[in-house]
Amino acid sequence: MNIALIGASGFVGSAVLKEALDRGHQVTAIVRHPENITIQNKNLTVKKGNVLNEDELAQLVKGHDVVISAYNPGWTNPNIYNEFLQGATAIQAGVRKSGVKRLIFVGGAGSLYIAPDVQLIDTPQFPQEWKPGALAAREYLNIIRKEEVLDWTFLSPAIEMHQGTSGQRKGIYRSGLENPVFDESGRSVISVEDMAIAIIDEAEQPKHVRQRFTVAY
Repeated sequence: MNIALIGASGFVGSAVLKEALDRGHQVTAIVRHPENITIQNKNLTVKKGNVLNEDELAQLVKGHDVVISAYNPGWTNPNIYNEFLQGATAIQAGVRKSGVKRLIFVGGAGSLYIAPDVQLIDTPQFPQEWKPGALAAREYLNIIRKEEVLDWTFLSPAIEMHQGTSGQRKGIYRSGLENPVFDESGRSVISVEDMAIAIIDEAEQPKHVRQRFTVAY
């Protein structure tokens, strides 16, 4: 496939980039700072792009089979709520303008339902420092659910996501829709490497078109 990957140098994006290249896909990595991409691969093209400029983004992603967005303005960014929404909606508009039909957007786990009508973000245990970004991701999920042109997918990670070692790319995951996937010990957890597998699996064989889904062990 010919994949456009937005945010390819970030925590999630770098794992997705490696997974896509390991499977032999052509990848255009769209990043703010191209110097942060240090991988050398004949199937990789690195482009500098500003996600807030939807016309520029439309040109960068045009002609690709799928656009994967791992965009995040940074969890320590004091303006993360506004910038996340600005970037996400600009990406959506840019992809629509480009003529590419397929958009996979990596969001947050905060909007998953842990009880009827109770989302994780609204529980007392939800960390305050993550709240602005999680609120923005929830708001964007509500926005993209109204999208009628693109074949979009919104992926919420497990409640706990960590960077594994080489031994933590298990190559397995279980998926759900609106509720977290819990293991036998009651944890919802996945490594970023295995979440990247789920993302590329969805790109190769779409199973959640115009749906949100989530993955965990």
